[in-house]
Amino acid sequence: MPNRSTTEKPPRLIKKYPNRRLYDTKTSAYITLDDVRGFVVSGEKFQVIDAKSEENLTRSILLQIILEAEASGAPMFTEEALSHMIRFYGNAFQGSMGPFLEQNIRAFLEMQTKLQEQNRAMFTGKGYNPDAWAQLMNTQNPAMQAMMGNYVEQSKTVFQQMQDAMQAQSRAMFGGFGLGDKPRG
Repeated sequence: MPNRSTTEKPPRLIKKYPNRRLYDTKTSAYITLDDVRGFVVSGEKFQVIDAKSEENLTRSILLQIILEAEASGAPMFTEEALSHMIRFYGNAFQGSMGPFLEQNIRAFLEMQTKLQEQNRAMFTGKGYNPDAWAQLMNTQNPAMQAMMGNYVEQSKTVFQQMQDAMQAQSRAMFGGFGLGDKPRG
């Protein structure tokens, strides 16, 4: 079995210049933030670096794409959701929140893929089929409920794992002070 690191091609390299322009080294051309969004949507791996300092700017570019998307129409995040996210910075759970959100997004994407596969199965290659559409509408609600139930279960499992890890960290940290799991009495 080949070593994955030798068979995986390196990410596409984008250089960001002081004039805020992005340069795609693969095509030897300047690109826009919307082009970078296209790389994300298509699943292409890339890395954005500062042309001068070679600092990795990928996260800040991704956040900039999110900011522009949020400002241009129907935002994905409510003010309340954003406020909750901000509150996690500096909180004891900050390190756990990223993996928790990532696993929940992954579970949601799996649910979405299953739904898309169901939808494809309802339609033939010949175009619109009214009977398939009616069947889809009749089965969608129970199917969605089942998928949402699975999603909620996965979310609860991830949260429980996060909580267990925090408890283990607390026991380890406070155990050194003699505050471990001593029975109260």
